[in-house]
Amino acid sequence: MRIQRQLSILPLFLLAPTLSASITLDCSHIRVDGTSWNLKALGGPHSVSHIVENALDTTNTTYTLDLCKPLKETECKTGTHVCGVERSIDKEGNEKLIGAISIAGNYVQETGRTMDPKVTRLKSIDSEREGLRIELRGGSVPFTKKGRKQQAVIEMICDPERSGLDDEKEETTEKRDERQSGDKEKDVDTSKSLRFKSYGAVDDIDVLRLDWLTKYACEDYKEEEGENTQHWGFFTWLIIIVFLGTSAYLIFGSWLNYNRYGARGWDLLPHGDTIRDIPYLMKDWGRRVVNTVQGPGARGGYSAV
Repeated sequence: MRIQRQLSILPLFLLAPTLSASITLDCSHIRVDGTSWNLKALGGPHSVSHIVENALDTTNTTYTLDLCKPLKETECKTGTHVCGVERSIDKEGNEKLIGAISIAGNYVQETGRTMDPKVTRLKSIDSEREGLRIELRGGSVPFTKKGRKQQAVIEMICDPERSGLDDEKEETTEKRDERQSGDKEKDVDTSKSLRFKSYGAVDDIDVLRLDWLTKYACEDYKEEEGENTQHWGFFTWLIIIVFLGTSAYLIFGSWLNYNRYGARGWDLLPHGDTIRDIPYLMKDWGRRVVNTVQGPGARGGYSAV
């Protein structure tokens, strides 16, 4: 009975990597139409603001996203990758939080919805454009299973002159005077890489559209020398530490044996006798392993005297 339970649980473990890959975005390896991109350098929170000025107050909606992992410090729900926070500022400068919109993320336990990323190569849509279109889902307003669905569409546009890592928030200002005819004047700051395009209803979904100009979206981009030096893994550092420690031990031990005992040759090395015996010890250990694996011979009966 216990064996049957273990067998029934086994497929869940086998499906776990597939499930994880289907609800997250692997920034370090994105492959579409035979072409690969590495967007790991763009990881971390990035923000863009959309400001609307009217006669009574100013509304500032800040959209923050992290393509690679969930946002940590945010007013949105845990697991959010794209968050919108709306605030109003009156003429006296008093600020008020209106609300937060969890646009995209993984909310399996809360609503059963996942980010379900979809990546499209821009050249497959328009041969003159280079980059990626990334679609992220999962959010809702209100934040319930029956809430209105949310979606973020980020177009990563190739620009060899931009890293896409601006220090300041990009702002697009949309001025509206409600006392006049309702005409809108848009002022887009083209000096920034991350740009707000629109946020509104498309059929039964609210869609946030952003443009992100960066060299990492270029198909022929090659990692520059020195860019990857900070990505050394744990085992690389472990090997370096072990090598340096062993070298320091041998050098110090040899110097000590030379000055204290006047040793020469193999006698210089600490535990030189043991080091010389290593080949023989390995040979003996190998012989024991072979004998253990092969077991006793098939020959039976009495041995000759």
